[in-house]
Amino acid sequence: MHHSEKPFNQQLIAVERLAKRSLCLWDIPEDAKLKLINVSENITFLIEASNDFKAILRVHRENYHTRCAIESELAWIDALSQDNVITTPPYYLGKNGFALQSMSNPELDAPRFLVLFHFLPGRAPEEIGNLTAEFKALGAIAAKCHLHVMTWEKPTAFERLTWDVETVFGTKPTWGNWRDAPGVSAKVQQTLETVENHIRHRLEIYGKAKNRYNLIHADMRLANLLVDKNGIRVIDFDDCGYGWFMYDFAAAISFVEDNPRIPECKSAWLEGYQTQRRLSAEDIQEIDTFVMLRRMALLAWIGSHMEAPEPRALAPDFATNTKKLGEAWLRAEGVRRPD
Repeated sequence: MHHSEKPFNQQLIAVERLAKRSLCLWDIPEDAKLKLINVSENITFLIEASNDFKAILRVHRENYHTRCAIESELAWIDALSQDNVITTPPYYLGKNGFALQSMSNPELDAPRFLVLFHFLPGRAPEEIGNLTAEFKALGAIAAKCHLHVMTWEKPTAFERLTWDVETVFGTKPTWGNWRDAPGVSAKVQQTLETVENHIRHRLEIYGKAKNRYNLIHADMRLANLLVDKNGIRVIDFDDCGYGWFMYDFAAAISFVEDNPRIPECKSAWLEGYQTQRRLSAEDIQEIDTFVMLRRMALLAWIGSHMEAPEPRALAPDFATNTKKLGEAWLRAEGVRRPD
């Protein structure tokens, strides 16, 4: 996550100091205080001040997105709202008139990009009980976004990550090599090599036609929805990039792919999706391939982010459970597993 040689806790303290110093970049109340609320790819703070002012400050991970890439994310957020596709979080312009700000701290190796978002009311749906309604809503939202990008004229300078076979399994994978993750024993690796090869085979056949592959949210989980009496809002477009449309379902079940409720969630997501956009038999058939692609990407992510709390908590059984998922998928595909 953070490539400095400093211990993670020291980096976190340094980022918090940077965040405090950065508040002068926006025209917000002088008594504004910040509170750490999330540590993932980025570090996120709740900003609170007098007159019930609230905002969300996102401090970007170093060397992950370029200035152009972050501006491209904001351009899509703007377009989705302006075109009445979905409700996305507005953001504040800094005193210099720009949304994207930059701030340095001598304790850190490089300056950090920052974006200050409006605070949106609502809560993420609880991931317990029957989730049919929630996943049906997720599917419909994903389809609306996919329809939008198929006709949206992107800005000339538009740059986002790519989520495909090469960026997951290639020589320079975005989140690292899954083989380096904790728990990838010789037996686990043997199975997952077969899984990787079959994913490659399936997706080479499936291809990247325009009705299958374009700009996607790539992290549209229940945790990235805010729901209240006024409806649903989608947040956290930080991972949006070029990928297969059906990858958005795989992202929706990140880290819980082995939950026994997933088949009903998948059915609900597809039902919701097809209220907005029809899918082919090939699209539906390939969803489980994308689930395995995402799971392998997450295994790599854990291995390359072990200094952060969430990956450390997930690490102990993740590789072994990924092997079990892979074995079940290979059986369903009729692929002979290694002995």
